[in-house]
Amino acid sequence: MKIIVSGGGTGGHIYPALALIKEIKKKDPQAEFLYVGTKNGLESTIVRGENIPFKTIEIQGFKRSLSLKNVQTIYLFLKSIHEAKKIIREFAPDVVLGTGGYVCSSVVYAAHKLKVPTMIHEQNSIPGITNKFLARYVDKIGICFPEAAAHFPTDKVVMTGNPRAQEVSGIKKSDILQMFDLSPEKPTVLIFGGSRGAARINQAFIEAVQELISKDYQILYASGAVYYDRVYNVLEEVLHKATNVKVVPYISNMTEVLANVDLIIGRAGATSLAEVTAIGVPCILVPSPNVTNDHQTKNAESLVKVGAAKIVKDQDLTGHVLVETLDNLMNDPATLKEMSEASKKEGITDASDRLYTELTQIMD
Repeated sequence: MKIIVSGGGTGGHIYPALALIKEIKKKDPQAEFLYVGTKNGLESTIVRGENIPFKTIEIQGFKRSLSLKNVQTIYLFLKSIHEAKKIIREFAPDVVLGTGGYVCSSVVYAAHKLKVPTMIHEQNSIPGITNKFLARYVDKIGICFPEAAAHFPTDKVVMTGNPRAQEVSGIKKSDILQMFDLSPEKPTVLIFGGSRGAARINQAFIEAVQELISKDYQILYASGAVYYDRVYNVLEEVLHKATNVKVVPYISNMTEVLANVDLIIGRAGATSLAEVTAIGVPCILVPSPNVTNDHQTKNAESLVKVGAAKIVKDQDLTGHVLVETLDNLMNDPATLKEMSEASKKEGITDASDRLYTELTQIMD
């Protein structure tokens, strides 16, 4: 089995692809993969770090406003289709999968023109422009949120879930919190705004920390590397005295930490939600306002609807709101348990298996 995978731009497109590749290799150790991305994209660093064969094409996204750069974008798109066809002919894949980001538009479209079976995977509740474009050309479309189905041809859609969920579903409780000088036995809140952090969440935490250090529960806060120095410098004196609040720039072993906390406050990216529902962690979600089509709000609403999460709008988040929201849930174990059970029901823990099945079927 030979598979070309393409996706890039954000971790939300890349990590599900990598999770799927790992799971397929477990099922079929002889399977061959080629990942196609861009030279300067995030995928270039991440995928190469996983020792997966990697090739690049040159392409860029459209500007949403009138811009002369869109003329160059059209030129690069047409050129990249030619480049992608060459890569596809050389590798001779049995199937091509796109996981999102403009780079996969050329690769999947080129595969379609060469009559190679194709599939795309949409992680969010509202599809991005690339997957909307590709929907008419591919054989199958995997989705993670039921709401996404309305944007695609009905006969092509299959609910697969996000492969990252299957990757983390087996993680058990451990003493990982000791790495952060926190007790594994104490109720714990994890607050983070993504790998780069989130300005609004950071500001609310700074405003709230004086109250938080006196709580019976403990807090692990990941500020994001970009914001860490500023946050720590402002709070250094307070944090030296605190025993229940720890601030770090980034958490590399995030999935293991997720399995050992009682509540999460964070953004509503699709991959993050796949991870927390696979484990069953209650959430307070603060959707980013700076994403296309406000898709994080739609992602979050899907969990709120079933009782697995609460939403606080980005513009409404203050230190006072943060403390009040935390207290309401951390002092109500019964509600936390109900939210956890609801979260687990939403989790799809065999997403890679489902995608593998669909890929093999369209090859036949």
